[in-house]
Amino acid sequence: MALEIWAAMIGLAVLAPAVWLYNRLVAGRNLARQGYADIDVQLKRRADLVPQLVEAVRAAPKIVERFAHERDLGERLQHLVLLQENYPALKADANFRDLSAKLVEVEDHLQYARRFYNGAVKQYVTRIESFPDNLMAALFRFKPMPFFETAERGAVRVVL
Repeated sequence: MALEIWAAMIGLAVLAPAVWLYNRLVAGRNLARQGYADIDVQLKRRADLVPQLVEAVRAAPKIVERFAHERDLGERLQHLVLLQENYPALKADANFRDLSAKLVEVEDHLQYARRFYNGAVKQYVTRIESFPDNLMAALFRFKPMPFFETAERGAVRVVL
């Protein structure tokens, strides 16, 4: 009977940390997925403002491909907003000014969502690469998630 108690204690001593590590990895992955969902909401808001510009984005099935398309779309939208500096008629148009203001707002929200997502991915990737989490990550095939990187540029500004 004493042997059974020792076996149970040893089993518990091994199982409890393994469960804790697994749950921590799942929590990190879920936090990164939540961040991706927040980015997705902002990207959909942007797509609703300019639906004709997002066909290429919809065709991207993988996260990495989608992020690349979204980055390109964001750069094109920035150029669109900056067009008003060269065309006074656009600057005076109320609809274009409204669209520009909404695009700037969405881009600001997207920037915050991207920062949250990238922070969550950084934490998650660090865990799956660090000991002893990496052992559990390898055992249960936890995979790294991509960062959402943007081109180096300044903030989008609208000059009215």
